[in-house]
Amino acid sequence: MTSTDRSDELHAAGLDGQNRTALGRLLGTGNVGHAEVGDDGIMRATVRIPEDELIFEPSIVVFPQGGEVELTLINDDKNTHCAVLPHNGDPKIIWLVNHSKGTARLSLGGPGTYYYGSTTGNDEGRGLTAALVFGGEVPDDAKQDRPPQPRP
Repeated sequence: MTSTDRSDELHAAGLDGQNRTALGRLLGTGNVGHAEVGDDGIMRATVRIPEDELIFEPSIVVFPQGGEVELTLINDDKNTHCAVLPHNGDPKIIWLVNHSKGTARLSLGGPGTYYYGSTTGNDEGRGLTAALVFGGEVPDDAKQDRPPQPRP
């Protein structure tokens, strides 16, 4: 199935927007974006909340490896939202009033998938969730002392 076919299927099923088949959107029905690595080594990405769509766009951002991240969030919606973001240590929260922008500096040291969402009202239940996906290797200090494991 191509991405165009996927988009058509989601639309036909009523799963590409809020208040259609489902109250909200499903995770992963938005686009996939890729972070850019700056000359300073910090990985940067921008995510928007389009008006009346209740989705982070892109809803999945791919990073080449763990490390320092600068994530800019733009709320183009007429409603207030927030973002509870993963971070080594305590999560970080950005409050996004309507038509506002915020930037968070995150430290996410290892490969994996980190989910985030807006906990305002029932935003998460209606689909305002997303994922930050990190590739790369586990840092040496976090590796377990065991024999090498098969890799895909």
